Amino acid sequence: MAESGGGGGCCPPMDLMRSETMQLVQLIVPMESAHLTVSYLGDLGLVQFKDLNSEKSPFQRTYAAQIKRCGEMARKIRFFRDQMSKAGVPAKEMQGKENDIDLDDVEVKLGELEAELVEINANNDKLQRSYNELMEYKLVLQKAGEFFSSAHRSAADQQRETESQQAGEDLLESPLLQEEKSIDSTKQVKLGFLTGLVPREKSMVFERILFRATRGNIFIRQTVIEEPVIDPNSGEKAEKNVFVVFYSGERAKSKILKICEAFGANRYPFSEDLGRQAQMITEVSGRLSELKTTIDAGLGQRNILLQTIGDKFELWNLKVRKEKAIYHTLNMLSLDVTKKCLVAEGWSPVFASREIQDALQRAAVDSNSQVGSIFQVLRTKESPPTYFRTNKFTSAIQEIVDAYGVAKYQEANPGVFTIVTFPFLFAVMFGDWGHGICILLATMYLILKEKKLASQKLGDIMEMAFGGRYVILMMSLFSIYTGLIYNEFFSIPFPLFAPSAYDCRDVSCSEATTIGLIKVRDTYPFGLDPVWHGSRSELPFLNSLKMKMSILLGVSQMNLGIIMSYFNARFFKSSVNIWFQFIPQMIFLNSLFGYLSVLIIIKWCTGSQADLYHVMIYMFLSPMDELGENQLFPHQKTLQLVLLFLALVSVPCMLLPKPFILKKQHEARHQGQAYAPLDETDESLHVETNGGGSHGHEEFEFSEIFVHQLIHTIEFVLGAVSNTASYLRLWALSLAHSELSSVFYEKVLLLAWGYNNPLILIVGVLVFIFATVGVLLVMETLSAFLHALRLHWVEFQNKFYEGDGYKFAPFTFIFTANEDE
Repeated sequence: MAESGGGGGCCPPMDLMRSETMQLVQLIVPMESAHLTVSYLGDLGLVQFKDLNSEKSPFQRTYAAQIKRCGEMARKIRFFRDQMSKAGVPAKEMQGKENDIDLDDVEVKLGELEAELVEINANNDKLQRSYNELMEYKLVLQKAGEFFSSAHRSAADQQRETESQQAGEDLLESPLLQEEKSIDSTKQVKLGFLTGLVPREKSMVFERILFRATRGNIFIRQTVIEEPVIDPNSGEKAEKNVFVVFYSGERAKSKILKICEAFGANRYPFSEDLGRQAQMITEVSGRLSELKTTIDAGLGQRNILLQTIGDKFELWNLKVRKEKAIYHTLNMLSLDVTKKCLVAEGWSPVFASREIQDALQRAAVDSNSQVGSIFQVLRTKESPPTYFRTNKFTSAIQEIVDAYGVAKYQEANPGVFTIVTFPFLFAVMFGDWGHGICILLATMYLILKEKKLASQKLGDIMEMAFGGRYVILMMSLFSIYTGLIYNEFFSIPFPLFAPSAYDCRDVSCSEATTIGLIKVRDTYPFGLDPVWHGSRSELPFLNSLKMKMSILLGVSQMNLGIIMSYFNARFFKSSVNIWFQFIPQMIFLNSLFGYLSVLIIIKWCTGSQADLYHVMIYMFLSPMDELGENQLFPHQKTLQLVLLFLALVSVPCMLLPKPFILKKQHEARHQGQAYAPLDETDESLHVETNGGGSHGHEEFEFSEIFVHQLIHTIEFVLGAVSNTASYLRLWALSLAHSELSSVFYEKVLLLAWGYNNPLILIVGVLVFIFATVGVLLVMETLSAFLHALRLHWVEFQNKFYEGDGYKFAPFTFIFTANEDE
């Protein structure tokens, strides 16, 4: 299958439409040059290695220790990246080449730097924790001190008031009161207290739990701290309250301590003595200033160390990633029996054979190997991977095609046509040259700044737009083209190419139908005559035009898809598919909808008033009836009968012969009677055989083949109708876009203009801009994009595209520097 070239004779080879010719190669590499060989092949990026040790676990492979070593170095580099990111230290651009440094030196250097950085971080964390604890302690001293000082003042005031009252009372009562006072003083209970901070969101629950646990035998006061404080345990900012709890007895104290621990409340010692409090505040403030100086010095040393790491970070990162990738690939190679050579197998394009051999030779010379590597091509029945060479212009279109399914090996590539048809169908739905210019300007910014933007991390949506910038460029150019055809600039018509061909008979003709218009000049040379816009017949005329145009475009693209199936069949030498798939499909589709397209063109050319709906419906319901006024050309009835007969005959031609022919070819192949039919087998059977590897006699289930063909036939017959109707979305979305644009212009911009008020005009212009950008340039663009995508995936590609291949994924270093592990 793969070895066959393009179709000969009248058929072009279509090299641009086929994936690159691939070959399965075997490399026998000496152990001493294996590492350098894989490195050079990674730089080349044209070999997809096969895993020859798939039965072994990762730990049983030859280079498991080296991969573990590289993984440890990669962990250290990730640690450095996180630390640099937190400190705001950027990594400098790579200077020098990674080949100039030795991996052992890198490993030693990384280990030393990590140990030093970990030690600095540990010391800094301890100092920062102490600093945060002292900050909390200082707040407790301040807030609790305020509470105690206010309590002392209020107690002193109350005592003075009580003494003054007692002095004025009767002298007979004085001994009695003094006796009572002396009795009370002997019964006084010593109260203890605890101070600390509790998170504010837990403060109410904390107070309630304390009250219940001690049965109300506590007194608690809380004070709010205005600014958030850094918690010493978590290192995060938190809003907290200072609390003071008074209790009686050791049992109550133990309960309070447990509750404080459960709520994460930090406790700090506190003295009742006011003089001692002031002394403690002074001591804490002094220690805080000392710690602050020490922490700043530690952070400065840490930043110097991180800047040293940043100078070589990119170089080390690339070196470690490359080494890890090389050892992963070496683990896919198998040892030969002598354990002196490694054997590799993989896919590569045929054109790369010379480059691969040059890389092998350079690796042998550079590693001073006594023996060179052996390169040989293997014969196989496996299906090769699919490889299309793309550039930055075509890669996005190829990604759109591959999102549906990767092409089978050397299957015709829809991307060749999609480069043009996708933006064109988008533009049919988005035809407005004003909107097209807006999208063009935005896309030109992405293209002009592509070098700068390519090196930056963009958001998900922006990343997607940047990746498809050339697709959007084509979409905008085609939108300008179709907008000129529709003669719409933000829904406003302009006589760009010539004056209108029509004039009004009287002043009121703009409100009438086209009967009020007189043709006074030549037909408008390009696109739609601007006189249609604003007339009563604008909508019926545009509906008729765009609906018929959608059918013509749809039938043309579906015919292109069927023609591509012919070239696929020629390429894979499957005459069964030519005679019993391509020809019946072409006959069926064009007998019905090809005929409808011809009628549309004839009606346009002749100006006939024939009802094409009536013609097509009664072509099936009453084929023998006369057409009458709906006849467009002589012998139309006879032609319709012939076309209807051909359409009916083509259905059994698609369904019945192919399964029986495949069965006969299978029997002949395995009875040894004939070998010629091998080339004419259906390509789907080739894939099954190839996938089976060494199976000599594949199973042939006639019932499965017949049911598959039955489904395929029914799908095509019904799809011919539904797919044609599906292309009417071109008409519907184009009409919706035009009407929305017209509504925004007339009901927002013109309405605001009519008020003669500058404020209303500014508001109206802003609403018009936001509505145009948000709805028409964003939502409508996305909607038209998705509908164009569906038309290509379903209506076009299902006519010929199997898409059951797998992508060529070579071993390469190109993306190693940009991808995160």
